[in-house]
Amino acid sequence: MAVRAARRLIRSSNFSPVKSQHQQLRHLNIHEYQGSKLMSQYGVNVPKGVAVSSISEIKNVLEQTFPGEEEVVVKSQILAGGRGLGTFKNGFKGGVHVVKRNDVETIAEKMLGQVLVTKQSGPDGKPVNQVYLCEKLSLVNEMYFAIALDRASAGPVIIACSKGGTSIEDLAEKYPDMIIKVPVDIWTGITDKEAAKVVDGLSLKASDRTAAIEQIKNLYKLFTEKDCTLLEINPLAETAEKKLVAADAKLNFDDNAAFRQKDVFTLRDQSQEDPREVAAAAADLNYIGLDGEIGCMVNGAGLAMATMDIIKLHGGTPANFLDVGGNASEGQVVEAFKILTSDARVKAILVNIFGGIMKCDIIASGIVNAAKQVSLKVPLVVRLEGTNVDMGKSILKESGMAIIPAEDLDDAACKAVDAMKG
Repeated sequence: MAVRAARRLIRSSNFSPVKSQHQQLRHLNIHEYQGSKLMSQYGVNVPKGVAVSSISEIKNVLEQTFPGEEEVVVKSQILAGGRGLGTFKNGFKGGVHVVKRNDVETIAEKMLGQVLVTKQSGPDGKPVNQVYLCEKLSLVNEMYFAIALDRASAGPVIIACSKGGTSIEDLAEKYPDMIIKVPVDIWTGITDKEAAKVVDGLSLKASDRTAAIEQIKNLYKLFTEKDCTLLEINPLAETAEKKLVAADAKLNFDDNAAFRQKDVFTLRDQSQEDPREVAAAAADLNYIGLDGEIGCMVNGAGLAMATMDIIKLHGGTPANFLDVGGNASEGQVVEAFKILTSDARVKAILVNIFGGIMKCDIIASGIVNAAKQVSLKVPLVVRLEGTNVDMGKSILKESGMAIIPAEDLDDAACKAVDAMKG
């Protein structure tokens, strides 16, 4: 809950995560090819396709899966939107290409093993470890469809628009009257009437209405049975063969449901995540990367937010949100220091601990040992308050390390900003 509360506060404040891959997730995000396979298991129409991770696989895939196709769509697989308009760090432009059969290997070679940068990936981009080879569809109509969780109705809401193929933000701006929202009672489930309302809102041009209603119900079933937090299809398209197809989809799943969705959570691709956040999650630490220069280690989400605010007030910028919790072990403190010092932007570290459940003498010992283990090379400011605070301060003072003590949070922030500048 600490990360959720922190993220809400961060979004409502002046802080913004430095890059999208530096945001700790509260949901599992899977690749397009994985989502397509999952949707097909629920009876949703998806394009024919196969993911490959090496050039050597392509020839057999073309022969077995696309024996008669003259053109194939080659899609780079990363967990970020905007692939089609992205640019690879090797200079190759576009993460999605429709190519002649004989050119598939050449295009795929420019994608596999490369880093793709998009508007949503952040400037560091994300590695392309697979490309998805798909059939080229003849689309006659592109629409937008999504199911998300809605606080207002306390349940899922279906969002649909008769226009699609571009971002929902652009659609909402250009076609506000075309967007419909259909809340669904989580206990009753989707009714035929509600599914029909969605289909009518999509304004189908060619597809069979009854079949389309069944597709909507299948998508809702997938959303609820697999504990999705988001199911977005853009475009949901009609083909020249009068078939409704989920041409491109994004699926997110609630982390809290990992215990009952083990098959889904095995699909997690950690290569697409910030390694610091992977390490933090493994150590049961709550971490969110930001774009500042003062690393923060605090116990408690509220205290962490206050620490970030006061750093900003005194002219500094926080490099992260890091909550070690109320009962962190020395091992967790060591891991926290490793994560903080792995950020090249960090020029000073501020530790702000209120000793309640976590006693100040124990955390002080952990700080000293952690600083020694990571061979700390940046200034370290420590503010302790609470249970056994005098013992904790003595441990820091007698450590022989150049730890800068602070009397209160204001003093700590001032000293951290000064240390960063010095």
